[in-house]
Amino acid sequence: MNPLPRLLFLIAMASTSTHAGGEPNVSRYHLLTGEAAEAGDEGGATYEQRGDAQRSSRWATGVTDPIVTVYRPEADLGSRAAVIVFPGGGYSGLAIDKEGHFVARWLAERGLVGVLVPYRCGGGEHQHPVPQADAARAVRWVRANARRFDIDPERVGVLGFSAGGHLAASTATLHGSTTPKETDPALAAFSARPDFAVLVYPAISFRDDVGHRGSRTNLIGKDPGEEEIALLSTDEQVTADTPPTLLIHAIDDPGVPVENSQRFYDACRRHGVPVEMHLYETGGHGFGMWAPAGSVTRWPAALEAWLVGRGLAETR
Repeated sequence: MNPLPRLLFLIAMASTSTHAGGEPNVSRYHLLTGEAAEAGDEGGATYEQRGDAQRSSRWATGVTDPIVTVYRPEADLGSRAAVIVFPGGGYSGLAIDKEGHFVARWLAERGLVGVLVPYRCGGGEHQHPVPQADAARAVRWVRANARRFDIDPERVGVLGFSAGGHLAASTATLHGSTTPKETDPALAAFSARPDFAVLVYPAISFRDDVGHRGSRTNLIGKDPGEEEIALLSTDEQVTADTPPTLLIHAIDDPGVPVENSQRFYDACRRHGVPVEMHLYETGGHGFGMWAPAGSVTRWPAALEAWLVGRGLAETR
């Protein structure tokens, strides 16, 4: 395997600005067993560097055994809230750094526990409901380990980008009878419903007019039935029980039309769900934590303000 992507990742992580309290505490676990992961164990994932050669922007594929990375803040900084992060990638792979590690670290620097989940995807045997099962288990697993990570089990949210935004939205809306059955009795005792959701340029609808065709095909195949399309068009699954939600999107997004966020926002409004949406004139798709220019570069500040406003983070 080419060592360059890993080297760039380590350099970039070392140089990322940190909260005044110091470096986050990082630990890794197997999602499917809960056991600690050994150094070098990537759960079957392989990586390639994409985009800027001077910045770690790895693309991960082939995950068969998700390795959860937990970023914890300094003890005296913790808000006791946790955010589970789902990177995007059209359900074919994962933008593991700019929509994953850097996000979880950013959260820890602000006093939250950031939990990166590289869910199984890529079509084939990892079509629906496998990604949703991984997401639901992650929510339960975080709650089951609340004492270990000093987390309030009633302050566990999800944050996803693009297809990861679809997965986060699915987790926020399909947490009842449609949640994949949990096979571990110890985890089944905990709810899979997140307490809040952050959706960044999310693929919301699987309808032909605005849906992201690649995500839909990788998740439910080329010829899905109406029932599957409706179930996984998450704006159609919003109810009064959907948790408070923040939406982030660029109006000029060429991959996932902004109407996806708008439909979810409208559905939340209809059902009385607390919701906030930030639309940016430019930004395109897939900017992650480092949008290059324009007002969209400030979207992390909007997220931080929202977290503070909901009592999930403290003003720095």
